[in-house]
Amino acid sequence: MRHAARKRRWPLVLGLLLVGAGVAFGLLWKRPPPDTPPNKAAPRPVPVVALPVRKADLPVYLHGLGTVVPLQTALVKSRVDGELIRVAFTEGQLVKAGDLLAEIDPRPYRVLLDQAQGQYARDQALLKNARLDLERYRTLLAQDSIAGQQLDTQQALAAQYEATLKVDQSQIDSARLQLTYARITAPISGRLGLRLVDRGNIVHANDAGGLVVITQIQPVAVVFSIPEDSLPRVQALLRRGDDKPAVEAYDREGRTKLATGALLTLDNQIDSTTGTVKLKAQFDNADGALFANQFVNARLLMELRSAATLVPSSAIQRTSQGALVYVVKADKTVSARPVVLGPTLGEDTSVESGVAPGESVVADGGDRLREGSKVEPISRDPAAGRTRDGQRPKRP
Repeated sequence: MRHAARKRRWPLVLGLLLVGAGVAFGLLWKRPPPDTPPNKAAPRPVPVVALPVRKADLPVYLHGLGTVVPLQTALVKSRVDGELIRVAFTEGQLVKAGDLLAEIDPRPYRVLLDQAQGQYARDQALLKNARLDLERYRTLLAQDSIAGQQLDTQQALAAQYEATLKVDQSQIDSARLQLTYARITAPISGRLGLRLVDRGNIVHANDAGGLVVITQIQPVAVVFSIPEDSLPRVQALLRRGDDKPAVEAYDREGRTKLATGALLTLDNQIDSTTGTVKLKAQFDNADGALFANQFVNARLLMELRSAATLVPSSAIQRTSQGALVYVVKADKTVSARPVVLGPTLGEDTSVESGVAPGESVVADGGDRLREGSKVEPISRDPAAGRTRDGQRPKRP
């Protein structure tokens, strides 16, 4: 039986061998010849943002860090002693010079005024009587009825009363002045700070704290510093005698313009510790955008370059050989072009030579390029810095 079973297995084994041989033959038949090179995919173009080179007027600024400084600041204090019976202002209020701020109890000073006026009336009556006696003595002396010494004494007495009246008048003026000081008014126009004394307190003329601080904010000044190497250019600008150079004040980040003013003057010495010199500019500050002691970025307009060639600042590549930009050619390849740079303003940089208006340069994606690289330009809004679909260009 075993011999019969073996005979039945042989056809099955033979069939399996034939199937395996067919599969192996099919695989070998489909394999390409060893000398056939594999298919190599063509390099994909690099997506970049290309922007045109353009011509425009370029203002050239001198930058400096500055601080808003009030033209005037006044600490309002009482000039007389007494009880503060009225506070006529609110904190942060804008006031004009002469506006009423507070009142001191005026009754003690009215009493002093009444006393001075009464003393004046008394001494005035004494002077009148002395003058009448002086006339009588002159008549009697003419009649040789009295001695001349008595007339001289009466003349001296009348002169004494005249001098006393002058003293009394000065006492009246002083009392009236003290009564005037009981009404505290704003010495300058500006914005009030926080109230330092409340109603009902006794204030004194020698108090150190005062009642409130007034800061002038319209107009206001900005003091900023520039390097001493830039001083000759600023001096030449001031010597022109034309309109005062324009100064712009920007916020801490240097993005938002707060106000535009004019350069007033520069300091008379250089700070030897920092190598800088201070400049002072004045701003109308009609909208109150500048605040006392506020930190600002100041820009002094030095000149205006007409029809300057401008490229995006992001398009400039810095190398050991100098600056270059990638110019996009008509066949969508790029060419590395050396450029000579001029002043920079925000996202634009002026180019003295190397590119011409109308050419397109790579503004984003240039770090992945080489000479002759294939690119796929993607348009974007230069103001927004994004592509048409609102996204940054994707990297491959």
